[in-house]
Amino acid sequence: MTAVDPTLLQGAPTARTRRFDRHRMWVVARTELRQLLMSKDYWIPMVALGSIFFLILPAIVLLLIARVGGAGAAQEASSALRFLPDAAQAKIQGSTATARTSYAVAVYLFAPIAVVVPLTISTAVGAASLVGERERGTGEFLAHSPASVREIYLGKILASFVPGYLTTLVGFGTYSLVVNLLVGPGAGGWFFPTTEWLVMMFWIIPPFLLLTLSLVLRLSAKVKSTAAAQQASGLITLPLIAIAYGQATGTLLGNGAASPWIFGAVAWTLAAVSLWFGVRSVTRNRLLGVAQ
Repeated sequence: MTAVDPTLLQGAPTARTRRFDRHRMWVVARTELRQLLMSKDYWIPMVALGSIFFLILPAIVLLLIARVGGAGAAQEASSALRFLPDAAQAKIQGSTATARTSYAVAVYLFAPIAVVVPLTISTAVGAASLVGERERGTGEFLAHSPASVREIYLGKILASFVPGYLTTLVGFGTYSLVVNLLVGPGAGGWFFPTTEWLVMMFWIIPPFLLLTLSLVLRLSAKVKSTAAAQQASGLITLPLIAIAYGQATGTLLGNGAASPWIFGAVAWTLAAVSLWFGVRSVTRNRLLGVAQ
């Protein structure tokens, strides 16, 4: 963020109150989102990342499966499906080995992309969010603004959350179209998104993203450089990607009808707790760079 919205600077210091003001929170978020939108160095790689994971890579893999199906490779790949949980195998559709393999790849193999893309995009913003203010010298504006530390913290969370999740929703729609066009004919018609993917996208991914960002912003508030924050954020995201993938394939809590909802509820609870305590990591002194 290279500039601060003038509305953040309105009001005397006595205007600072402990009452939470959504407008001030949104001003913080809106200001950073505006700067991201104006930065080609950010949104061009963001679009490229989403295109690779949601469009190019899935299309290439699914087309390759269809091309080698007659050579017997699909038969070998189909035999590997037995390593999936029994409940997952029972849901695989298709009358041929090629169709079944394509279905399994579309539904289970690419499940991590729904986690990788938002975490990668959003943590790139969150890691530099607070420490970047100090490095650019703009932290002083926020520190002396009427916005409370809670409003600043949640505004930063929102500004980090929106780009990653919005890209994922657009990419998810594109991925659904690709899967149905390439796999649907052999799987009995349009079948995607499945219930598991819908639960993943709208119930599991949001709290996972919020939980990750709450931890990343804590690091961003405490470390001394953006590079250090980005390195540390990578250590946080990798375990979360593995956990989400385990649940998507049914190997973590099983493939029961209730397990994804339970998993998501746990994630929402952890995210709420982490956000609540994460506010403490943001202080005006840290924004000013006089306390670590």
